Amino acid sequence: MGLMFALSPLLTLALGACLLMLAESFGKRRGGLALGTAMVFFAGCAMSAGVWLRGLEGLEGLDSLAPWLILDRFTLFFEGLLCLGGALAALLAGGYLPEHNLDRGEFYSLLLFTTIGGMMLAASGDLLTLFVGLETMSIGAYAMSAFRRASPRSAEGALKYFLLGSFAAAILLYGFALLYGATGHTDLVGIGQAVRAGTKTPMVLVALALVVAGLAFKVSAVPFHMWTPDAYEGAPTPATTYMAVAVKAGAFAMMLRVLLTCFGDRATASWSSGWPPALALVAVLTMTVANLVAGRQESVKRMLAYSSIAHAGYILVGVVATMRAPQASASVLFYLLTYTVSTAGAFGSLILCGRRGAEAVSYEDLAGIGRRHPAAALPFALFLVSLAGIPPTAGFFGKWYIFRAAMDGGFYWLTIIAFVNSVIGAYYYLRVLVFMYMREPAAGAPVATPMKSGYVTAALILSAILVLALGLTPGGSLDVVEQAAGAFKVS
Repeated sequence: MGLMFALSPLLTLALGACLLMLAESFGKRRGGLALGTAMVFFAGCAMSAGVWLRGLEGLEGLDSLAPWLILDRFTLFFEGLLCLGGALAALLAGGYLPEHNLDRGEFYSLLLFTTIGGMMLAASGDLLTLFVGLETMSIGAYAMSAFRRASPRSAEGALKYFLLGSFAAAILLYGFALLYGATGHTDLVGIGQAVRAGTKTPMVLVALALVVAGLAFKVSAVPFHMWTPDAYEGAPTPATTYMAVAVKAGAFAMMLRVLLTCFGDRATASWSSGWPPALALVAVLTMTVANLVAGRQESVKRMLAYSSIAHAGYILVGVVATMRAPQASASVLFYLLTYTVSTAGAFGSLILCGRRGAEAVSYEDLAGIGRRHPAAALPFALFLVSLAGIPPTAGFFGKWYIFRAAMDGGFYWLTIIAFVNSVIGAYYYLRVLVFMYMREPAAGAPVATPMKSGYVTAALILSAILVLALGLTPGGSLDVVEQAAGAFKVS
């Protein structure tokens, strides 16, 4: 019973996905699928919280899954985070898909099964289960990005995502194979112990380079980001929301597990001969390139796609700082939490601002909407301010803890670059506010008209509450992420 209780978040989503597939197959109406999917996600989140509050100590049978699945507070945190991101995406889909004649029930099954793959990533303690979880998550994301089947742009973005994703998965798998050949282990702890003992160092370094490249693709870091803007722009906006928050969270969970468990020793995690300098360079390129390109976009959705890439760069700063600052892992988890609610809210606000035939696509489409429809513009403004890192929102404290961890680790130059990029990023967020509140649409130009949806409104209200709560009272959340970050054992 203890094992089943510990696995309850994963089992809840699996059972819910099967039941919803049956409901979609035999039911005549699909209107309740979005609500049912959101309820399954919230149930999974509640089960994660329940296991967290009960504690994993004393539960029998947990070792029977090791090393394939590791059930600890790190896993529980990401299970709850993935369920939260999935629930928000499901609510947004409940309003968006019927509005744009895309209401097909398989979207919600894809959301659930993709999240199960992300949960496996967070819990994986072995290369085999890690790769199975990665492919489960990735295949669902490929399908959701191509969900708008009649759109050439959607097909193009999904094809790029699939081809480049398959290439990156092959690189990652080759790196895993080299690790197995060099160490004789597929479990992460065993690999970490062998690497620390200095087993076949040249082969391990080649494997490390391949693994870092594969991980960088999965978090859409520069120069492995080329698929992201096209896939995000072509996909239905709820799918874009899910990829930007849940898929990215699962990828960073995998990155932390692999790097800190397999390559957390002094040799491979050193500044002179390890992965931190390479990852620091990737972080600088990711922040800088994404922010500069985002400022030149005319499509708000595409701008948010590049914004997502830039935020991956900020998170990578925290990952680099883990080599010297003990609290850096916790800052990464807190940033992922604040980023999830802020980004889901921003994409949800974009959905709310445009109905079918009068969608909000470009900056010009949003001109004057703050005065014509203040109820639709206000949440958009809040989430953009949070993404920009302006107090007292969640985004400010997310960036502040990342920057503080980097400074505690002695990475002052990296902190300065990240801060400058954060200032640059504020430009294109504030530009949206300028158009919404200080511009009027040009004569004859299309004007976005807000849609009416209880699902979208519910998602925005929940996101807004979390953005303000995490910004005004971050103490409780910080305690949670510190426990989660300190749960898994580093070799």
